[in-house]
Amino acid sequence: MAPCTLPINQKRLTNIALVKYKKFGKKFEIACYKNTVIAWRNKVETNIDDVLQTETVFTNVSKGILAKQEDLEKVFGTSDQLEICKKILAEGEVQVSDKERAQQFENLFRDVVNVLVEKTINPETSRPYPPGMIEKSLHDLHFAVDTTKPAKVQALEMLPKLQTRMPIKRADMRLRIQVPSNFEDKLLAKLKELKAKVESSSSTKSECTVVCSIEPGGFRKCDQFIREETGSAGRLEVMA
Repeated sequence: MAPCTLPINQKRLTNIALVKYKKFGKKFEIACYKNTVIAWRNKVETNIDDVLQTETVFTNVSKGILAKQEDLEKVFGTSDQLEICKKILAEGEVQVSDKERAQQFENLFRDVVNVLVEKTINPETSRPYPPGMIEKSLHDLHFAVDTTKPAKVQALEMLPKLQTRMPIKRADMRLRIQVPSNFEDKLLAKLKELKAKVESSSSTKSECTVVCSIEPGGFRKCDQFIREETGSAGRLEVMA
């Protein structure tokens, strides 16, 4: 059987970045706009229409050969082209030029540095480090970016290694918490247990509002406490 190809009047795709996927001996390709795949994987780009040139799965993009439906169903368990494109986007191998690859590595490294600058501080001064100092420390640790991981994940993975070379910790999260006034004592006791720093506390007959800073590790426990104790009556807002 002859392979399926694009219709004669179908516009050929140009200026593309290929993402390739291979499984069960079958090869598939999708066509993306340049410099968008990593942004999609890092959740910087969220509109898939700005990533995919077409919601079509190919076996060879340059020749316009489309993937067979039976092969798609065998490998992916579905023939839904958009869902398959999303899977290939997430797990496939990005085909880029050496220049583009170098640019991707540079951009991702810069993103990792920016995450560390934004989410960490020097505990001795309670101030963030300048980007240049973070960058130098990462180079000293021979850090190499991984294009399959988001910048935030890589930044937090490097934090323990950075702590072996410099005083650094995750910056506290600043929260505004509102609960019914009859939960005020319980809330303040829980915040004390979590070693949160209460900046302000005000109460009315019906509601208590607390602004505090807390280590990121305590955020989930605080959120869980509010949901379990107050149900839908309590609210937690991340301010910074």
